[in-house]
Parts: sequence; C-alpha cells; structure tokens
Amino acid sequence: MSTPLVSIVVPIYNAAPNLAGCIQSIRKQRYENLEILLVNDGSEDVSLPICDMYARIDPRITVINRPNSGVSATRNYAIEHAHGDYLQFVDSDDWLDRNATRLLVERALETDCDMVIARYCRVDGEKQTVHGFLNEGPCLSQRDLARYLLEEPASFYYGVMWNKLYRRSIIENHHIRCNEEMTWSEDFLFNLEYIRYANSFCALETPIYYYRKNNKSITATKVNFLNAVKVKTSLFPYYKQLYTDIGLYEPFKPQIYRYLVSTAEHS
Repeated sequence: MSTPLVSIVVPIYNAAPNLAGCIQSIRKQRYENLEILLVNDGSEDVSLPICDMYARIDPRITVINRPNSGVSATRNYAIEHAHGDYLQFVDSDDWLDRNATRLLVERALETDCDMVIARYCRVDGEKQTVHGFLNEGPCLSQRDLARYLLEEPASFYYGVMWNKLYRRSIIENHHIRCNEEMTWSEDFLFNLEYIRYANSFCALETPIYYYRKNNKSITATKVNFLNAVKVKTSLFPYYKQLYTDIGLYEPFKPQIYRYLVSTAEHS
C-alpha cells in the first residue's frame, strides 16, 4: 500500500499544559509519512518554546509563529502552507491514538473516498466515552451522508474537523477555508463546504481521537441556547444550500429546519 503524505495541522494558543502530550501523540504515529504543522497563534505562555524544542528533534515538524488572529485564521494559514495529499487536524489540548493516521489513510486508500470520518473518545477527567454514528461499510454518496447528517446536525461527530481525513486537492481546488469572522461552528461550516464538493465518504468505527472536555472553552462558557440559535441562523443559508444543491431540500424541509433548534450530543 502506498504512503501518501499527510499534513497534520495543530493550531496552538496558550496550550502549554497539554501541548507536549499532543505533539508526542502525533510524533509517535505508526504512520510516519507526516508533515506536522505547529502553528502558534500568538501564545503568551511557553507554547512556542515547546514547539521549537520538538522541531529540533523531528524534521517532520514545521513551526509557524504568527500574531494572535484566532483558530480559523491559524488553520487557514496552515492549509495554505501544507503539502500533503491529505489533511488532518488536531487541537492542541487533545491527543491521537497511535494508529489514528494509519487507519484513516488505509480506509481512504482502500475505498478511494474523499473523506474518512472516525469515532472518537470524549475525555472528562477520568471518564472516557466513545461517540460516533456511522458504521463501516461501502462508501456513502453525498446524498447518503447528507441524509445521515439530518439525524444529528448539531453533533460534534459531523461538525468538527479533528475526527476526519480530507483530500487537500478538494480543499485547494475549491478554496475551502474556515470563516475567520466566526468564533463557534466555523468547523461545521468548513465541513458543509467540503461536502458540497466531495463525492464519497467512509466511516471508521475505531475511535482514534481523544477530545479533552475543556470547561473554559468558548463552547462551554459562552454558548447558551440563544447564542447557539443566533449562530445557527447565520449558518442556516449554507446548510439549506447544501440540501438544495443535491436535491434533498423539498423532500426533507421539516428535518432541515430542525437544525435551528437541535442540540449537540455533548459540549
């Protein structure tokens, strides 16, 4: 089996307490053909020195230091400087299973799909729970995935970027980027845009990502029901357009509008 280059993007902002563990989980991947982009977003702690230390011992690591501009701008800058056939995203306070990238790439190659979406573990202190919906099997079409998305439109499983493997060519050919004006759900909008241009999707049932619940995150501290509805209202035209473009808007209109009041499986 071939080993295409995978660019792993890690946006970093004041992440020192968990950063070493995150970087080590990437360095120790059993899939070795990696380009690791550590993008420091103007951290005020020792995150940058930690990144520089690992770059000195691992030639696959590139450290990019930028003024603080937010996670979307940070991801976008990394996307523009990535060289991999595939893109993978990791948040700086989380970590990967050692087989994460290998399993994602193997699934992508054996099915020739445009996106692999994997289950993940939510970590809350000592408690870990597995989350995800799709079962492994034949590739799903764009319409198939869109119909599954209707069942759990607010789910992290579909909305986040860190449990997925993307073809970089699709992102570049259609200039898909994170919306830099949004501070919440920008990753869901990115995925909606990606789904518009991708043709095939496959699931990975093995949980390969460890998402650490952060009680100080924007989701935990600033997103209440009213704020969520406000953001969803701004996102809804993009959500609606996806279903219109693929011919599912009219037959599924009631389910599509439920997105406005849907809640995530967890925060």
